[in-house]
Amino acid sequence: EVQLQASGGGLVQAGGSLRLSCAASGFTFDDYAIGWFRQAPGKEREGVSCISKGGGSTYYPNSMKGRFTISSDNAKNTVYLQMNSLKPEDTAVYYCAALLDRGGSYYYTPVTVCGRDGMDYWGKGTLVTVSS
Repeated sequence: EVQLQASGGGLVQAGGSLRLSCAASGFTFDDYAIGWFRQAPGKEREGVSCISKGGGSTYYPNSMKGRFTISSDNAKNTVYLQMNSLKPEDTAVYYCAALLDRGGSYYYTPVTVCGRDGMDYWGKGTLVTVSS
């Protein structure tokens, strides 16, 4: 059974930090690019941090640069999202998702992954609430 289990969300004050985890099982983790996405009430889903297959390349939208860091531990089949300097506008449900990449090194760049609607697997989200 394919699973992407996101965890680590919670309530934090503005300026605080959270570390989200995305634990994968049921598929060959090394063959997939991973993205973190979020959706706030009344807003469209957006990609917030993405990492290529193999973990060699990452992408952050401008509003996340310098605050969010995505990393991958392939030995643990887990991707992390370290979020620092959180702002109330970061409040959302955060999802991780996986995209099969059959490329030799990687085919899908992280910016492409973050811009995609169609991922192969989605996890259930974890709620992040940032209070002002």
